[in-house]
Amino acid sequence: MARAPFAKMNGLGNEIIVADMRSRADRVTATAAVALNADPATKFDQIMAIHDARTPGTDWFVDILNSDGSSAQACGNGMRCVVQALAAETGRKMFTFETVAGILNAEEHADGTISVDMGRPKFGWREIPLAEEFRDTRAIELQIGPIDAPVLHSPSVVSMGNPHAIFWVDRDVWSYELDRFGPLLENHPVFPERANITIAGVTGADQLTIRTWERGAGLTKACGSAACAAAVAAARTRRTGRQVSIIAPGGPLSVEWRGDDHVVLTGPAEWEFSGSFDPATGTWARDTESAA
Repeated sequence: MARAPFAKMNGLGNEIIVADMRSRADRVTATAAVALNADPATKFDQIMAIHDARTPGTDWFVDILNSDGSSAQACGNGMRCVVQALAAETGRKMFTFETVAGILNAEEHADGTISVDMGRPKFGWREIPLAEEFRDTRAIELQIGPIDAPVLHSPSVVSMGNPHAIFWVDRDVWSYELDRFGPLLENHPVFPERANITIAGVTGADQLTIRTWERGAGLTKACGSAACAAAVAAARTRRTGRQVSIIAPGGPLSVEWRGDDHVVLTGPAEWEFSGSFDPATGTWARDTESAA
């Protein structure tokens, strides 16, 4: 089949490829994802593949892939990139998307920021999911390091369409070797579907600073669903209120856990360049080039 258009974008440094798969029957393969991620120019955290709507009342279906080729259920920063791309194309400001995790509403504001309704968080151990029962998921028994002096311990766990574990720390979040602990915790047996791992600290009035090891992608400058998970977990553990500023390595995000239980993520998106690619193999070219 013909190549598909794509845009290389980012949401606060969370590297995103928005792939236009509308009016096509094929999908972006894991092989293509791995090949694109191996090229420094197209290295990404998530691919957001826009497909024709499959459910009445929605505009498009968005298929999400991680950089290792695995499937992702949710990506707030990626959805903002999708909204910016489609708003520029259509002139519209409001959209309704379907993802594997459910239906998401999103809006581009006059100042260029974009809000995505990430839906309702889930706290039940089966819903997250966890491999064993924990009645209180505000803090579960899990630690890294010596039993009598763990480096990280007792994370809050929550699903924002994908599983998250948030480790609360009093020290600077940069003082922890997340590149070392992240892979171990992501693949811990307590997480049957693996998990996104976040180190979080309260650094101001209703402000959190976070770093995230993203499931299937590794260290990332920003993770929208992790920001939402951290905000919800902070409110559940009475560390903050229900509207917080999240400071990620890539910059600030705003998260509101509304009274209707929906979590709304607001932040920017940025276009880098456009091109076309083969969804089966990952071979690609910039729009202004004949080959990658």
